[in-house]
Amino acid sequence: MKIVALTGAGISAPSGLRTFRDANGLWENHRIEDVATPEAFARNPELVLRFYNQRRAQLATVKPNAAHLALAVWERTHEVVVITQNVDDLHERAGSTRIIHLHGQLTQARCSLDPTYITDIGYRPIALGDRSPAGAQLRPHIVWFGENVPAMEEAEAEMETADAVVVIGTSLQVYPAAGLTELAPPHAHRFLVDPHPGRVPPGYHVIPQSADLGVSSLTAELGL
Repeated sequence: MKIVALTGAGISAPSGLRTFRDANGLWENHRIEDVATPEAFARNPELVLRFYNQRRAQLATVKPNAAHLALAVWERTHEVVVITQNVDDLHERAGSTRIIHLHGQLTQARCSLDPTYITDIGYRPIALGDRSPAGAQLRPHIVWFGENVPAMEEAEAEMETADAVVVIGTSLQVYPAAGLTELAPPHAHRFLVDPHPGRVPPGYHVIPQSADLGVSSLTAELGL
């Protein structure tokens, strides 16, 4: 069985990572327009770099939780592909091996002029003046608002061949990521793990629990 898991901020919340966007629409007390757009980086690169340096430093202090670990365990007996909207590395650290990051990775930097130059930086900060071999300022390897999602085509291809779709910690209302699940074959089983699922499309088995508890429940239910 091929399982495709679509994960969002809710899977990392039990690890201690706050969901980026609070109820008031701010990201860690910053307006999205100030820290998560190409225009923000052009206008105030020091603020943007500091924001992501803080997120990277926080990431270094947390660990994968039971939900991340369960997905890695599922790989022992099934084909598992993780499509994540998260920019953390908790899936990697849990042991999952097939991961598609839709929105980039916090532990990587890229050239601000050449998007094909990407380098691993771990949890180190990016400083103003850190440059790529091309001489351009390094920026976080994050897909900002207004930018294309280069991994979307790969994610679509994986979803089209899923036997089971497991949505964990993310709303099925936010596009384009939510549209991925619509590409799954009609025969695919569909599961949603979310403590506050809201309006759910037809055909989903809902587990209204936090990610760590809900994925454990699903593991037992499916005998994985």
